[in-house]
Amino acid sequence: MNKQDLVNEVARRTGLEPPEAADAVEAMISAIRESVAKGQRVTLSGFGTFEKQRRAARLGRNPHTGEPVPIAATTVPSFRPGKLFREAVLPKRRKRTTRTAARRR
Repeated sequence: MNKQDLVNEVARRTGLEPPEAADAVEAMISAIRESVAKGQRVTLSGFGTFEKQRRAARLGRNPHTGEPVPIAATTVPSFRPGKLFREAVLPKRRKRTTRTAARRR
């Protein structure tokens, strides 16, 4: 699903006209982007948390030569899915029957 597909789905579910839905989706994305850029954590209950994380400087390796290459510290955006989101994405696990339980039948 790309942004236009999301806009169309929001329009369908809310009854908004597509241009209004596009404005709503864009406003939400902009608000999240700006808040995280300021260092604020954005938590959407049941969906997940967006935040800014700092990565320390480290030593990497050039894959062609194997020589060490310094990698500078940086700040990156991060997303952690919420419990409901994770549960919706993960396949349902079947209960395993043990051999002894299968033999008893």
